[in-house]
Amino acid sequence: MERDLVHEPERAALGKVIDRAGDRVGYEDSETDDVHGGRITYPGGLGMKVEFVRDVEAAVGSSGVITEPEQLRTYECDGLTGHRVVPGLVALPASTAEVQAVVRLCARDGVPFVARGAGTGLSGGALPIAEGIVVSLARMDRILDVDLEGARVTVQPGVTNLAVTEAVAAHGFFYAPDPSSQQVCTIGGNVAENSGGAHCLKHGFTVNHVLEAEVVLPDGELVRLRAGDPGPDLLGAFVGSEGTLGIATEIVVRVLQRPEAVRTLLAGFDSTDQAGTAVSGVIAARILPAAIEMMDRLTIEAAEAAVHPGYPDVAAVLIVELDGLAPQVEDDLGAVQSICLDSGAVEIRAAADDAERALLWLGRRSAFAAMGRVSHDYYVQDGVVPRTRLPEVLRRIAELEREHGLRVGNVFHAGDGNLHPLVLYDAREEGQAERAETLAVAILDACMDAGGSLTGEHGIGVDKACAMPSMFGPDDLAAMSRLRRGFDPAGLANPGKVFPTPRLCGEVPGPYRAHPLERAGLAERL
Repeated sequence: MERDLVHEPERAALGKVIDRAGDRVGYEDSETDDVHGGRITYPGGLGMKVEFVRDVEAAVGSSGVITEPEQLRTYECDGLTGHRVVPGLVALPASTAEVQAVVRLCARDGVPFVARGAGTGLSGGALPIAEGIVVSLARMDRILDVDLEGARVTVQPGVTNLAVTEAVAAHGFFYAPDPSSQQVCTIGGNVAENSGGAHCLKHGFTVNHVLEAEVVLPDGELVRLRAGDPGPDLLGAFVGSEGTLGIATEIVVRVLQRPEAVRTLLAGFDSTDQAGTAVSGVIAARILPAAIEMMDRLTIEAAEAAVHPGYPDVAAVLIVELDGLAPQVEDDLGAVQSICLDSGAVEIRAAADDAERALLWLGRRSAFAAMGRVSHDYYVQDGVVPRTRLPEVLRRIAELEREHGLRVGNVFHAGDGNLHPLVLYDAREEGQAERAETLAVAILDACMDAGGSLTGEHGIGVDKACAMPSMFGPDDLAAMSRLRRGFDPAGLANPGKVFPTPRLCGEVPGPYRAHPLERAGLAERL
């Protein structure tokens, strides 16, 4: 019998074979992770077959394979650190051909795989599968071509977001999507999650800037998807699919010319209600800023302690950035100042130069990390509400804070209603992590009740998979599942993500039970 590459103490924990639908049933002796109040079961220390590991090593070289348990733990989670699974193997291909080779081996042996960029995602989209492998794209980090005449840049998936702008900045261009993690997050991960950022209010999300993608499908076939291809918008379907349809190995993105003028305004308010009213007023005046960001008192204090951006001592601040032709920018700046004053602003100032502008943005971009100064742990939520409902939803979040006895910091893309509440807790205190998750789910429910959506840019992953039926009906979920199976009939690409599954969403351990969607004939077990 073929021997597995796994330590003997770990071997005893192995159970029955898991199915690929992501419901993690069938293991009686296994490690478990908490997910949404239920238990998601993973095999304890499952190793990979010798033949499979040797074939992967032959494909990517021995230096491109990680098997040691201590090193594998580096890949056990993404930015959603509350969910951790140690993968069976990590492969680090350096080319499209090597990615193809690894994926073909997975298809041959039925091994599930999870593609990974920088691991900065906040929804568990890159959470490994214990009996599967992680395909890390970190070594594919080259800018392949810069076409200024065509305003296009071709990159490998491991290129960082900021590196694209740096490659064209000297020529007067920039790459518009700008997540707060842009110094480290990668274009491949941005494509998987359809990442946004502060300046996407005016310029659009990742999907609006991806022109082509070379994709390795889950069976190892290589295809090229292009914007404007005849037939269904397969490129649009792929962007934001969270690694469930394949792995992008080459991406062509659109870059924009730097605007003639940029002005950045800081406005302080005595309440988030007033700040929310100002946001609605700006949009109602048919002014389209490049960005409108909001921070509340808690996040202002954290940012001040961390990077000293010079924010006023107020309940909320707005950062409004305007760009375009100089005369129009100056007209809009005056109009925005008037709207903010009419909404109750107690302090308004415009950045005098690029240095002051950069400092204002430094405070906003540092907000997530700065929360570590005021809380041992925090849970990042990501919901969307109509702009006109911002004050109402922020009041509801304050009520939920009091009900659950935990603090919440609010920092978000106010211009498009994309909230990022930070639920603060201390995991060292018994029960606080569970209370934090309950509060985060309640905040998401408040967003949905206000006519919003589950996510703006962080994705669904494992974090919100169980909430999908709250936004999509059975027919919608069935249609999405059919699309996914069209790309990945074997269910090997990032299984257990995006869609609710019985075990993931709280079904008790034991023999397999058909999910209600299955019983209704609207879904099937892969």
